[in-house]
Amino acid sequence: MTGYLRNVALFAVMGVALALTGMYQSWVLALTILNMSLISAVMALGVNIQWGYAGLFNVGVMGFTAFGGLAAVLIAMPPVPEAWAVGGFGAVLGLMLGAGTIFAAILIWKRLPPGKLRVLALILTLVVGYMITRFVFAPATAAIERINPATEGYLGGLGLPVILSWPVGAVMAAGLAWVVGKIALGLRSDYLAIATLGISEIVIAVLKFEAWLTRGVNNVVGIPRAVPRPVTLQQYDWVQGVSQRLGLGLSDTARVIELTGYALLFVLVLAVLIWLSENALNSPWGRMMRAIRDNETAARAMGKDVTRRHLMVFVLGSGVCGLAGAMMVTLDGQLTPGSYEPLRFTFLIWVMVIVGGSGNNWGAVLGGFVIWFLWVQAEPAGRWLMDALTSGLGVESALRSHLMDQSAHTRLIMMGLALLLMLRFAPRGLIPEK
Repeated sequence: MTGYLRNVALFAVMGVALALTGMYQSWVLALTILNMSLISAVMALGVNIQWGYAGLFNVGVMGFTAFGGLAAVLIAMPPVPEAWAVGGFGAVLGLMLGAGTIFAAILIWKRLPPGKLRVLALILTLVVGYMITRFVFAPATAAIERINPATEGYLGGLGLPVILSWPVGAVMAAGLAWVVGKIALGLRSDYLAIATLGISEIVIAVLKFEAWLTRGVNNVVGIPRAVPRPVTLQQYDWVQGVSQRLGLGLSDTARVIELTGYALLFVLVLAVLIWLSENALNSPWGRMMRAIRDNETAARAMGKDVTRRHLMVFVLGSGVCGLAGAMMVTLDGQLTPGSYEPLRFTFLIWVMVIVGGSGNNWGAVLGGFVIWFLWVQAEPAGRWLMDALTSGLGVESALRSHLMDQSAHTRLIMMGLALLLMLRFAPRGLIPEK
């Protein structure tokens, strides 16, 4: 079998697995897995751009994803006029003062000659700037958070169509990556991983605790949808007709139609990204990036600005992750900062890239589908396995109850097993880099 036919067969097997899920479990579940697989594939593409193209070990994937997801709130949610009235001006002014303090500190460090005077001026600027910023910013945000805290307590957004948040999320994550890259890309690969993980934790902590911006752990719910809600779809005559023809309940039919609409949007986004990624990878720019990845010293000797190229690819990959974050928040209809667990889900995305095939865009997409499918189906499979293994024990058995309660952790075992098997029998992934 040629490589092309083998790749097509792998995607076909994945399609059959989703179809069987729909037939034997539910079509709502199958389409939910499909949508999250598409989003995971976009995230895996972003990581593959960084690692597969340039060898950058970014462990802060969740930070950029969460920051991109914030765009859905800032763009789509309606503004809260009362919050803006009591503290909007103070919050904006405080942010400007904070940015001005940082800018002034940078100017002092660059303009003054090295010595004690520069250090003292820098410390004085930062301390005074922090005190002034805090004096303006803290009362304003406290006033905002007191406005109807049960349902609001934040500034809200612009009230624009939610689909506009996708490119905005990509730009926001790319901007954050530019700042991070200017600081951290001079580090060696292992130190870069530590730095990006720490920055990811900082970003998620900001989303959790700056309630005036994101409602923090109270979550932002009711984000406008890119596709009509099932309750709205149920009112249409054609949806009721489809429900009768398929023999499904009206609510299930509406949910299936909604998820299908999201799947079509996500497929369109993924198709555009694949087309752009493939053209970039096979261009002179892509060959240059792989040359830098394989031998930085030789690339520098040929006159290539390695640091600048690393920054470029870091920004691109993080922007794609931010796009995926905005898509995920749109699908969920809510922003839940507490659900972004950097170590757990970053590991999952990296497994997708490694299993699919590092350096191959189609491999990253396939890895996103395979690993997310296994992640979702591992828990019911583990429960079935534990039930079969303990079928001889009584219903009151403490051992049976313990094993059944722990069956959810089967998914972690399955992820580790999948990674070990791939590294042993197919170390270059399901679809290796050419």
